Amino acid sequence: MDDRQLLRYGRHILLPEIGIEGQQRVLDASALIVGLGGLGSPAALYLAASGVGKLLLCDHDTVELSNLQRQIIHRTGSLGKAKVISAQQALLEINPEVECIALQERADQARLDDLVGMADVVLDCSDNFATRYAVNRACLARRKPLVSGAAIQFDGQVALFDFRRSETPCYNCLFPEDSQAAELRCATTGVFAPLVGIIGALQAAEALKLLLGIERGLAGKLLTLNALDMQVMRTSLRKDEACPVCAATR
Repeated sequence: MDDRQLLRYGRHILLPEIGIEGQQRVLDASALIVGLGGLGSPAALYLAASGVGKLLLCDHDTVELSNLQRQIIHRTGSLGKAKVISAQQALLEINPEVECIALQERADQARLDDLVGMADVVLDCSDNFATRYAVNRACLARRKPLVSGAAIQFDGQVALFDFRRSETPCYNCLFPEDSQAAELRCATTGVFAPLVGIIGALQAAEALKLLLGIERGLAGKLLTLNALDMQVMRTSLRKDEACPVCAATR
């Protein structure tokens, strides 16, 4: 690190859990963020500010006026622009040292497999079950840690699936793909704006700790937050021995 980097990341370096060596690990690391909406916005901002060397930004959508209530990485001047381009511009203004790769695409399973292979950690900030299941399968296949987040109305959740460990459960263990779980959407049910900021920031925190090699956190756990009552609960997850996705990977 040069003098400017030592100054930029000085408040991290002062932390004994990070130091110069830890910050260098962050600078050398890469992260894939799937979804640059409500969750992806704060997650990407904190990862860029923290100096993660390469950020792969994947989202097929464009910025709409209704997004601006909560998707804080985008601005009014970005309306109609691809979210990944809008996000890329904002991130480079915060930290021009970070390599931000904008991928405007709805990645299928094969493409996700490739993208996951390029990253040290994956943040699922998407807003639909189909993408979450596909990201889960890709991370499991590549043995890459996955930080999953979701938020709707006043309820949010974060889970960390560290697929470097054979005993870890997967997203399908938590929400089986054939469970017919109701899929709520912001467009019809609403979402409390600060909630996505909280959940996305938690995803960034867990991702950074993974890159730093800090073991304490949400590995194998689900954190849920009700922002209306400000109630937080943390639950340990178990691997489903009959899970069709991960049972054979023990």
